[in-house]
Amino acid sequence: MRAPVRFPRLEDWLEWQQSVHPRAIDLGLERVARVLERTGWRRPAQPVITVGGTNGKGSCMALLEALLHAGGYSVGAFTSPHLVDYRERIRLDSGWVSDASLLAAFERIADACDGDSLTFFEFNALAALLVFETRSPDAILLEVGMGGRLDAVNVVDADVAVVVSVGLDHMEWLGPDVEAIAREKAGIFRRGRPAVCGMAEPPVTLVEAATALGAPLRLPGRDFEAREHADGHWDFADPRGRLERLPAPGLMGVAQVGNAATALAALRELTPRLPLERAAVERGLRDVRLPGRFQCVPGRSGIEWVFDVAHNPDAAATLAASLARRPVPGRTLAVCGMLADKDVAGVLAAMRDRVDVWFAASTGGARGLDAAALAARAAAGGIVMTVAGSVAEAMDRAAGAAVAGDRVVVFGSFATVGPALSCV
Repeated sequence: MRAPVRFPRLEDWLEWQQSVHPRAIDLGLERVARVLERTGWRRPAQPVITVGGTNGKGSCMALLEALLHAGGYSVGAFTSPHLVDYRERIRLDSGWVSDASLLAAFERIADACDGDSLTFFEFNALAALLVFETRSPDAILLEVGMGGRLDAVNVVDADVAVVVSVGLDHMEWLGPDVEAIAREKAGIFRRGRPAVCGMAEPPVTLVEAATALGAPLRLPGRDFEAREHADGHWDFADPRGRLERLPAPGLMGVAQVGNAATALAALRELTPRLPLERAAVERGLRDVRLPGRFQCVPGRSGIEWVFDVAHNPDAAATLAASLARRPVPGRTLAVCGMLADKDVAGVLAAMRDRVDVWFAASTGGARGLDAAALAARAAAGGIVMTVAGSVAEAMDRAAGAAVAGDRVVVFGSFATVGPALSCV
């Protein structure tokens, strides 16, 4: 008989989880479903919202969590990846769960593997489900890791499924174009249950998937709308009524009102089970926070720092638009670090007109890209980058070159912004 897997510390479990499966990414639900069934897990009775999308899903998750919390509901939320600490991934009522809860979930999963192995992400997703089963919050929020149809969180039937956006990313796994990627993301839709998309004109395959399932598809501009005012307030409207002059979301950036409207549209589909008063909506919008998404931090000597995980062309274009909306009197310096399998040329092209001085930083891990290789790719597109070493070293170089009135934008990956935030 195989000895049970046991580790005394969270760090030991995480190291083991990253080595136990032969592939870091292995999309499919069969192994996950078998292991979850062996744990004895019971499908949740409380409402589940699953959130996917190429960009904006982290912001949408944060908004959903803040709105529900402001309404007095207990909330379980699973997100990925983390920026600084693994425990960011599994939260209850906006706080990290205890190490003891995670260790108990990990032991239960390991005992149930019985010849199956799981990827790191799959282990994380199942741990979240077991923790939420034990603690039984009023609502459960699950963020898709990649795609949707074959992602581990899709083992749970969502009461409301959200696809915030569809763009080109992870093409080696999800397909060569937006239509193929949309088809994968629409895999979280369920027959007869509401599906909310944050795009006014979504890909045809996403609409076709909803129609085939009889999943009522809610779209901005048709089924709900957000209208911004010059003073930062905004109006929301859907068939359930209007909410006028709502406060701007606590998250900065040009996409956040749209993300807030998408989150609110999803929650209003659950009004009979999770009603929200206007006061709760206002409080949730004001209170929401999410590190690493156009996060502006004042620095020494009159220098502003901006941290953003933008790692694909669409996200970089949104970051560029957000920078344009928030001008500074001086220059914009960039510390850029990206993964080797990303569209480096597309990301840099979207940002080139917003950056005056570039510093290339190395990212670690199996998919990492060292600073010299990043600078070489940038040079092929006509962008000159200073090779600056690690993220911390690149931040030091940028800080040394910046003067009062300048800003430094740190972007390109979770693997860049996470280490950067540890330095602030």
